[in-house]
Parts: sequence; structure tokens; C-alpha cells
Amino acid sequence: MAQGKPSLLFVDDEPNIRLTLGMYLEDQGFAVTTAAAVPEALKLITEKAFDVLIADLNIGHPGDGFTVVSAIRRIHPRTVTFILTGFPAFETALQAIRLQVDDYITKPTDTETLAQRIRDKLAQPKAEHYVPSKRVSQIVGEHVPEITRRWLDRVQADPLLSAIKLNDKERADHVPRVLQVALKISRDEPIPALDTNAARDHGIVRRKQGYTAALLVREARLLLDAIASCIQDNLLSIQVSYLIHDLVNIHRIVNMLMEESVEAFVETSKKK
Repeated sequence: MAQGKPSLLFVDDEPNIRLTLGMYLEDQGFAVTTAAAVPEALKLITEKAFDVLIADLNIGHPGDGFTVVSAIRRIHPRTVTFILTGFPAFETALQAIRLQVDDYITKPTDTETLAQRIRDKLAQPKAEHYVPSKRVSQIVGEHVPEITRRWLDRVQADPLLSAIKLNDKERADHVPRVLQVALKISRDEPIPALDTNAARDHGIVRRKQGYTAALLVREARLLLDAIASCIQDNLLSIQVSYLIHDLVNIHRIVNMLMEESVEAFVETSKKK
């Protein structure tokens, strides 16, 4: 604590909120440090310990607040963490991560209530929650059915892709197989002979189903979106030090497999 005051890091990209809420919390006896962006917050977290973190849910990008919470959980596990959200309906989703985030605050917030909730949390014995960290490949591997479902929902909502009439099995049957191949490549695991042609087989099948090469690229982009959405939802469990490396690697491999699909697609077209 700074001069006997609880130290508090407040992260929000809205200047007015940082100023007004920060000043109020100072008046309430907290030593407040503010940050406007995730990199700034992460730098502060590595430089000193804080008793309390209040992070807006969306700091520049949706869900950025969880990135800050995840970082402070690993570096300073006894810090009391709050997520600030302007969407009351998000309360249900937050309940699922109560073991990682100590409490949430809905905007606009009653400042007196907020100050008291912070004091109440600080007065409670702080249990250190162990959150096992996982590489991105492990997260993706554990959520293949969910990623496939998310991808299928995106495809069905896309006017160009959904115009090709296929049932769910015909449309999504290749996704788990391609994802597993991508994960094996990312882990430098040997790929069984049956899986070596997964991407090419996909391109050939899509040609027969009436796709164009552009639509192949389009559905691959939606697959990357579905993977990113899954990672965002599981951000608190991800090994942050490898996050960027693993994301780039997954994107590179999925794009490489997509290129193989397009190549097989074009070769099949030339034979017609």
C-alpha cells in the first residue's frame, strides 16, 4: 500500500471516466494509478503490485479487460480484480469466470456502492486461485466441436456461403479433421497418412459442391474468426507469454492448408 492507502489500478480508454472515477476513488482513500490502454496497463503491472484492479471490459477492443485480469492474476495473484462493463446482460457470462474475476461493476455505477464493494473485497481473506495455463493449441484442441459450431453459425449467416445448399454435415464435416491436422503441425507431431491430404480432399469436395476459389478463402477466414472467438472466451486460461507466437502459428498453418485446398480445387477445375 502507498502511504497506508490501498493501491488501485484503473484501466479504461474513456478519458472522462478515468478522470472522474479516478478522482472519486482518490477522495475515498485509494492511491489510484490510471491506464488508457492494455500495453500501458501491462507495463504498470510488471513494475509494481496493486491491491485492486478495475478494468473496463472493452479497452479499445472487446474483451481486452480480461487480458489485463489474466496478466495480473499470474503476476500478483492476491490482487482484487473488478471488471467494469456497460452491458448488464453480460452478467451471466461473468458468473462463469467468478474464480478469476472477483466482482463486476455495471456502468453507470453508483460510486459510493463501488467504494464500499472494493473495501469489502479487500477486507475478505484473499484466496489464490490457481488457473492452469495452457498453450493456444491445447485450448483449440479442447474446443474443436465448439469451434466447428461457431464456424458453422458464421457460414450460415453469410449470404454467399449459405447460398450453396448443403446440410450441416456436408458443410462442416471437414472442419474437425483440418483443425486436428493444423494442431498436429503446430506441435510438430507426425501426421498419419490418412490426414496428409485433408486439405486437398477438402478442396476437391468443395469444387464438386459448387464452391468457387473465393468462397474457399472466405470460409477459411470465418474459421480463423471462430478460433479467435474461442481463444477470447478462454483468455484467462492461456499461457500469455506464448499467446502471440501461437496465434501467428495457428493462422499461418490454417492459411497454408487453405492454399493446399485452393490448389487442389484449381487442379480439379482444369480436369473438367
